[in-house]
Amino acid sequence: MPIPADPLSELLETLNIQKVARTKEDIFIGPSNFMPTGRVFGGQQVGQSLVAASNTVDPERRIHSMHGYFLRSGDMDLPITYSVDRLRDGKSFSTRRVQAYQNGEPLFSSIYSFQVDEPGLEHQDSLPDGIPEPESLPPLIDLMAVMEDDPAAQYWAKGRPFDMRHIEKSIYFYIEGEHVAHQAIWFKTIGPLPDDPILHNAALAYASDYSLLEPIYRRHGLVWSHPGLMVASLDHAMWFHRPTRVDEWLLYVQDSPNARGARGLSLGKIFNRQGELVATVAQEGLVRIPRDELKNH
Repeated sequence: MPIPADPLSELLETLNIQKVARTKEDIFIGPSNFMPTGRVFGGQQVGQSLVAASNTVDPERRIHSMHGYFLRSGDMDLPITYSVDRLRDGKSFSTRRVQAYQNGEPLFSSIYSFQVDEPGLEHQDSLPDGIPEPESLPPLIDLMAVMEDDPAAQYWAKGRPFDMRHIEKSIYFYIEGEHVAHQAIWFKTIGPLPDDPILHNAALAYASDYSLLEPIYRRHGLVWSHPGLMVASLDHAMWFHRPTRVDEWLLYVQDSPNARGARGLSLGKIFNRQGELVATVAQEGLVRIPRDELKNH
């Protein structure tokens, strides 16, 4: 199982998608990252779609929301084609529809909305109390040290371009404490990024898909390595409230209000270290376990 020699450079290359045509639609092509699952990572498609849409909009208009559906599993060995439909450019808002394809079949369908910066009413939720500083928490690479013979564990520890630190214990291999439907994670890229707001927004969208379904598993005492656990992102929505940098620590506060019918819903709030709410995320995911275990959950 290959581990990227430089995961951050791979992230930058992944988000540097190339425009190849402008006909009725704008066409871009982006590479796919390796994933232990063999499938294209959903956050990659969200981030690349955001870059594609952003590159067809006046730079003075900033992304404020996106809504998308994951339609098929992608092949990580193939590039992805993104087609951008310029639905509308109004006085204040621009709307873009982005379709991601492989072999002529749609993988991800999404809509992105952009707005000019303007004054208005302001309020926000507060940063939770009692959150430890990220420097006081162990990095994932330390937690995975005991799993040095597990290729997947080593990939998750060393192959991702983000440093992610759980406030509660992580649930990769076991769960400690109560089975609750909430958690929080500090995260940032493992190195500095260029001063490009589109890149930071795309990297934020990319990382937002990593752990958002974990409160569902935690509530039911499941770990990522649970035998027979089948999970997949079904849809993804995100609202961008304030500019931020993803190469500085961000706190991702997550909870799951509901699970039913082999689906679970998770909500997330992302704060910067100054306590500003920079983004809100929602995702429903497919969560299946062996049927004979359902009575225990």
